[in-house]
Formats: sequence, C-alpha cells, structure tokens
Amino acid sequence: MKRILIAAFLYVLLGGFAFAQNGLITVKSAHDVQTTADRLEKVLQEKGMTVFARINHAKGARKVGKQLLPTVLIIFGNPKIGTNLMQCNRTVAIDLPQKALIWQDAKGDVWLTYNDPQFLMQRQHLEKCQPTIKKIVSALAAFAKAATQK
Repeated sequence: MKRILIAAFLYVLLGGFAFAQNGLITVKSAHDVQTTADRLEKVLQEKGMTVFARINHAKGARKVGKQLLPTVLIIFGNPKIGTNLMQCNRTVAIDLPQKALIWQDAKGDVWLTYNDPQFLMQRQHLEKCQPTIKKIVSALAAFAKAATQK
C-alpha cells in the first residue's frame, strides 16, 4: 500500500508519466537522451551534487561491434548524505553513489530511471535514517522533474 501511495505521489509531483517497479522509479522525459542527461547533470551540479561519471553505454556497445539504443548512466552523490546513510548501515555503500539511467525504448520514448530510496531503506534496513531518506526522495524527484519536463 505504501509503495502505491509513493508512486501516486510521484506521478502527481512530476506532472507526467512516472512509475515505480522493482525498486526503481522511472519517469518519462520530454527530451532526447542527450538533452535529458545534460539537464540532469546541470541540475545536479547546481544543487551541489558531485557528478562522478557519465557513461554512454551505446558508445561502449559500438566499440565492440554491437548496437544499443541511446543509454546513458550518470553516477552522482553527496558525501554528507551518503555518510549519514552509511552510519545507519554500512552495507548501503553497495548502492552508493546514486545512479540515474537515461534511456530510449524501441518506440523512441525516453525515460529516466533511478533507485527508489524507500526500497533501499527496506533492503538495507535504514529505518533509523528515515528523515534522510525522505529528503532524498524529494531531492531525486525534483532532479528528475528538472531533467525530464519542458
């Protein structure tokens, strides 16, 4: 029930098509993959996040003679927030830093997908960090909205 309410909240908040499944939140973008990734990277930097890497998986596929629709992974985080989570449970480090996947499906629609912080809270037993998780939920939704909406 809680997951359904969170998904509904994100849908209303983002003002577009969003869904949560398998611990992932996916938001439809109004832009192409490159533009969505650029917009996400810009908002992350504006909000004080560190962008650790930007990986173009389609480019990597071409290097080995394979084809892949546009697929970009952005790895980002903030050590203050990450450290707070790791102090609750060190194994959450396996899920950090945060990642956002921007990808195009076979129909040409572009999506931004990221880990659902509520799912990570359950998986990593971060109940003591619930206030931090709530802030992360809001921040990630805002970043996704800024990157995907016109």
